Formats: sequence, structure tokens, C-alpha cells
Amino acid sequence: MEKNMSEQKKQKVCVIGMGYVGLPLAAVCAKKGYDVTGFDTDTKKLAIIAKGKSPFKEEFLEKLLPQVKINVTANEKKLKGHDIYLICVPTPVDAKYFPILTPVIEASRTVAANMKKGALVVLESTVNPGVSAEIVKPIFEKAGFQVGKDVFIAHCPERVNPGDPKWNVGNLPRVVGSFDEKGLQMAKSFYESIVSGEVMGMDSIEEAEAVKILENAFRDVNIAFVNEAAKSFSHLNIDITNVIRGASTKPYSFMAHWPSCGVGGHCIPVDPYYMIEKAKEHNFDHKFLRTARTINNSMPEYTIDLLQHRLNQIEKSVKGAKIGIMGLSYKANVSDLRESPALKIVEKLRKMGADLIIFDPFVPQLSTVKSLDELLEKSDALLLTTNHTEFMKIPVKTFVKNNIKIIVDGKNCLDKKAIQAAGIVYAGIGR
Repeated sequence: MEKNMSEQKKQKVCVIGMGYVGLPLAAVCAKKGYDVTGFDTDTKKLAIIAKGKSPFKEEFLEKLLPQVKINVTANEKKLKGHDIYLICVPTPVDAKYFPILTPVIEASRTVAANMKKGALVVLESTVNPGVSAEIVKPIFEKAGFQVGKDVFIAHCPERVNPGDPKWNVGNLPRVVGSFDEKGLQMAKSFYESIVSGEVMGMDSIEEAEAVKILENAFRDVNIAFVNEAAKSFSHLNIDITNVIRGASTKPYSFMAHWPSCGVGGHCIPVDPYYMIEKAKEHNFDHKFLRTARTINNSMPEYTIDLLQHRLNQIEKSVKGAKIGIMGLSYKANVSDLRESPALKIVEKLRKMGADLIIFDPFVPQLSTVKSLDELLEKSDALLLTTNHTEFMKIPVKTFVKNNIKIIVDGKNCLDKKAIQAAGIVYAGIGR
């Protein structure tokens, strides 16, 4: 066993895409002894990685990158001769929520044009069931490779949770699927060599593709449920956060999900559309998923309505109001802006004529002020859109000192009672 592992670690691994998925994966592979090449077309990003630094805020990476060597390149010719290729490119949707598979297609073509026979190719990008068979496989066949003989194709849906202090690509359980038994065993063996979590082999590559879709659709529909409940409870003057905590005392059959100003990140707001569109091809309508998406997509607008209503209470309008936007990233303590509801809120408020003061300590390039103190000093009303730790620690007396009149808590993370006791108008999502 030790001999096989030693031989495996001499293998060359090429990771296509140095983003939130590919870079951590490349770093873990390098730590485990693989000869790793990281490919990306963003040369500025590659220059940062080459210095042993992360181009985005991620504590796990910041500690690991200085300890490992990743040969980064934007030159396709340097992708030749690798034993394992890991495709970790984005799979977004367009303005009408239709899946965009161009990055997967281009990455597959790049690998097919440079790989040697016998290589393992793993697609980590999130896709709907059927993409590996209908899109990826034909690309390699067209390049002259026989799948299951000249190339072994597998799918291992990525699992990353930016900013998570416990779970990362090095310890998360994984699932893999392939077109053939040898490909499955090759992929399973590879992932078992780099992760400490369980690696589960699926009966088909389509099952592996479906796993990630199911995971994120599950979260999306449950978040949609509590978002809708929050809207309902607000009419009944019931604080939904207390209700969820109460329901969480049940030791079985309940899993807490929390309402907010919107659902962000690359996965939850995107992945359900891949399943919705694929199902249409087979004459099935995912009514439940479509409804969940509609509800969650409505939350930025709902949050703005809360702000507008509270401004009206003090005889002010959104137009011309000095509104402090607290946070731009989609989740706490990271710089990730992908599908962030805060960006949609900012765009709409600007169209409404609001005078926005914006601060996110993790996204200084899009902030309009340099500090939280400056934001508080210049704002009459606050709209919290990201629950960064720095924001949650603000004493209520600081709001009073800066003459803040209204606070809309889009993440339900502030002390409602203390804020109201201080005479400040407060609104939360279902509070």
C-alpha cells in the first residue's frame, strides 16, 4: 500500500481554474506530494499565487500556500504530460437564469488538446446530470480518445465553504462517479490520497452530478420557506428568529435555516437552475424549485421595501437619503461577491436616487469610505447586508452617538431590543 501511495504522489496533477475551488484543491494536492500545475487565464491572479499568497481572503489558504509549490501558468502548452486533470471552472447562469456551460466546454477542449493517453480527467464544476455524457465525453472522443481506454473521465462535485474554520477541501467527504469501473477506482483512489473524509463511489456519473444539485436545492427550498415565513410573520408581529430557535429545541425532524436579505454565493442561487432547465428537456417541470428561486430572488427587493417603509415613518424618502450599506460580500468575513444580494440592493437604491455610503472591510475596492467609523458618521440610516464580525460588535451607543435614525438588519444579527430601546427605528427580516 505504501509503495502504491509513493508512486501515486509522483504523479503530475493539473488543475484547470485557480478560483475558490481550484486553488484550494491544488494546494492540498501539492501538500500531499503531487507535482501540481495550476492553469488560469488571469495572469494577475497567477502572479499573486506564485508569491505564495491567496488572491482572495481565505484563512485556510493563507496558511497553506506558503508551505507548498504550485507551478502556475496561463500557457496551455505547459499542460502536456500530466497524469490527472481536475477541471474547476465556473458554471454560471445568464441574465435569464439559463446555464452557461462555455467554461466547461473550453476547459475540456484544452485538456483534450494537451493530455496523454491513460490520463484521468475529473470534472469538479457543478453541472446537471448528463453534462459529462452529453458534452464532456464527446469532446475527448472527437479528439481521438476512447473513453475507458485512452482517457478515464470522472465527476467529483466540488465542496467548498469559503470562510469555514472547520471544513475545507482537505477534510470534506466527497463523492465520485465515472463511466467505467477503472475510471471510478482511479478517481476514488486519487481523492482518498488527498482528503481525510470518506470518498463514496456512485453507481453512475449521472448520480454524482445529481448529488451537488440535490444538496444545494435542498438548502435553497428550505431558505425560501423561512424567507416566506418571515414575510408572513412580520404581518403577525412575530419574531421569526425566536420561532426558529424554539423549533430547534425539537431533537429530530427539524433543521434550522435562517431568513435574510437574499441568497448569495456561486452555488445555491445558481445550481437549481441547472436542474430546472435539464428537467424541461425531459418534459418535467420543477415547480417547487422554481417557486423557491422566485421567493429567494425577491428578498433584496423586500429588504428595500422595509427600508422605504421605515423612512416614510420619519417622513423621508429613499431619494436623497444618506444610507449606509454595511457589507457587500455574500457571507460573513469573506471577500466573495458572487451572486451577492448586497450588490442587487446597491444597484436598486442607486436607481432610486439614494445617497449611498458603502463599507465592507473585505471589499475595500468597492467601498466608498475607508472605515466603519466614517460610514456611521456620514449615514442617517443603515442597511446591514453582510453579517461581518466587525459589524456585529458595534455597541448600540455608537449608533446613538452618530445620530443613526433607522437600522434595517438584513441578516437579523443585531440586538433588536437594545436598538429599539435606544429610540432607533429597527426592521429585520421577519422581526
